[in-house]
Amino acid sequence: MDHSGFLRHQLFIFILFFFIFISTSYAPSGWEQTAATSIPDINTLTEQEKAEGWLLLFDGDTFKGWRGLGRSDIPKGHWTIKAGCIKKIPSGDVRLQSDGQPLQGGDIMTRETFTDFELKFEWKISRAGNSGIKYNVSEEMSVSHPPESAALGFEYQILDDDNHPDAKNGENRTAAALYDLIAPEGKILKPVGEFNTGCIVFKENHGEHWLNGIKVLEYDLKTPLMEELLRKSKYAPIKGFAEKRSGHIVLQDHTDAVWFRNIKIRKLK
Repeated sequence: MDHSGFLRHQLFIFILFFFIFISTSYAPSGWEQTAATSIPDINTLTEQEKAEGWLLLFDGDTFKGWRGLGRSDIPKGHWTIKAGCIKKIPSGDVRLQSDGQPLQGGDIMTRETFTDFELKFEWKISRAGNSGIKYNVSEEMSVSHPPESAALGFEYQILDDDNHPDAKNGENRTAAALYDLIAPEGKILKPVGEFNTGCIVFKENHGEHWLNGIKVLEYDLKTPLMEELLRKSKYAPIKGFAEKRSGHIVLQDHTDAVWFRNIKIRKLK
């Protein structure tokens, strides 16, 4: 037997285990502290945001300030709050009533209306999922057109571009688009399961959509271009659709799972 080789092997094993012991004994505490402090608070406002006039639309725990479109409550079984997020439960997972019929779903909206504003939010979508955030929404107009539980308004599209078939119907139906009207440009979309940051600016007749810090589109109402886009869209038959109003902010029930958090708004003068 080569005793020197055996001793070298044993020494190597001892050194290896010594470093493993040191790393597991001392690294986690510091790492955990770093990790804990690096995770930003969600559904809160900083002092600077408060000074700038930002308001939370979602407190992280309740549906305070929200209700279903055309109803006084939240559609039971379809929407929930989990891990600091408003979550749309996939319609296929919604429990049935005692008579075997499904619970009625529908979009949910802010009780308050807004005219000129900047809206920020974070969202993530399920695989092959589809949803949206709508604004400039008239509840009266929405419930007068079928389906009564779906809002009519400008829509910031939320989509799994790679796996949902709507993405194949045009770039103006992909994530961050002004749905069925204007396609986003230069966007960087995070993978399914990760949160994206969105922003909508709507002041007077000017609108902007932002995705992950990039302005991906802008538009102006009452221009020949916008009138042409509206004429070619699904909204063409809806009288008064594009009129500027004090409208609700709406989270869309499009049957698929979607998560929203850090929803905040500031009114623009």
